[in-house]
Amino acid sequence: MSDAEPSLMKQRFRGYLPVVIDVETAGFNATTDALLEIAAVTLEFDEQGWLHPAERIHYHVSPFEGANIEQAAIDFNGIDPHSPLRGAVPEDEALKEMFKPIRKAQKDAGCQRSVLVGHNATFDLGFMMAAAERSNLKRNPFHPFVTFDTAALAALTLGQTVLIKACQAAGIAFDSKQAHSALYDTERTAELFCWMVNRYKNLGGWPLAGHTEKD
Repeated sequence: MSDAEPSLMKQRFRGYLPVVIDVETAGFNATTDALLEIAAVTLEFDEQGWLHPAERIHYHVSPFEGANIEQAAIDFNGIDPHSPLRGAVPEDEALKEMFKPIRKAQKDAGCQRSVLVGHNATFDLGFMMAAAERSNLKRNPFHPFVTFDTAALAALTLGQTVLIKACQAAGIAFDSKQAHSALYDTERTAELFCWMVNRYKNLGGWPLAGHTEKD
């Protein structure tokens, strides 16, 4: 990472570090339904100012005590919540270990908070925040309600809202057989977000006229 990159990340996203997150769950209610899988991808600028995926973090998560598991949800994502082969860990362990490298990346980038980037991001944020609250985690790096939603951004830039269709429109390979794996979806969402940010830069949309990295 060059000396200019932390300043660039801080200025480009107003002091936020964008971190791509995807979750797989046992339902739609973040307070009652189990979180089953979570993945994160941090982002960084190269020396030419292009945004790229950086570190990948991934955990299978054990359902919290008393969690509701909707059969339709696990039929859809294909996860067996109780399979020992998943290597699942408790929510508090998964989030503590996930937040550590994110806080480091946030500090290295000179940012004050991290902001969740996701496809239909409020869903992922809701489950992550509910799990953090259940785990009584005090050092949560994420903003409690700000998100960067790639579904909305893709509607604007590509005329698509479905992740696979948006990726295809951007020329990003997408294997539908691997969809609904948190890590795979996070990696593709990260590529899509970087593509949109870099495309905007390539078209002259940022830096704004008159802006310099020292502003």
